[in-house]
Amino acid sequence: MKSQIILNHDGVIEYSDNYIEDLMEDIIRDISWRNDSITMFGKTYPQPRQTAWYGDAGIEYQYSKIKMITIEWTPLLKKIKDQLEQDLETKFNSVLINYYRDGQDHMSFHSDNEKELGNNPTIASLSFGVTRKFHLKHRFDSSIPNKIIELKSKSLLVMKNELQHFWLHKISKSTKVSGPRLNLTYRYIY
Repeated sequence: MKSQIILNHDGVIEYSDNYIEDLMEDIIRDISWRNDSITMFGKTYPQPRQTAWYGDAGIEYQYSKIKMITIEWTPLLKKIKDQLEQDLETKFNSVLINYYRDGQDHMSFHSDNEKELGNNPTIASLSFGVTRKFHLKHRFDSSIPNKIIELKSKSLLVMKNELQHFWLHKISKSTKVSGPRLNLTYRYIY
């Protein structure tokens, strides 16, 4: 696997173009989507993307007061997991799938620091579909410049070490994006 280190300060981000073939339509065909609501600052809104949670039986995960229980792996999601485990030399037991229908679907600044992910999680993020900008900003040091990574179709972004302690990330709204994006984030839940 050919990757480049994009960030190596208070955590690590590695990025690989063309990591995988275009499997977007094959993945979407077999997914059971959720349209949860999210509460922010005392107001409840429809979550600005569709989601699904697959993995080993009985795994629960909660973020932003949304409780998810795994649906059993599809053969394709399991095959991708097995390949990632081999290439990254780590274990995953679940995948959070996000479907961004167009440029209005987004994700606000956050970190994946829920206790179920452990202290320094490795998260493997696969992207399919239109290119979207992945924004990063340091949580504590505003003198560190923000970073933007263009997540292209078939790419792999790996976040690891203490990254979730020190950095926030988001996918912004964009009027320049008209097509869909599918994102698979493989994780290990304790």
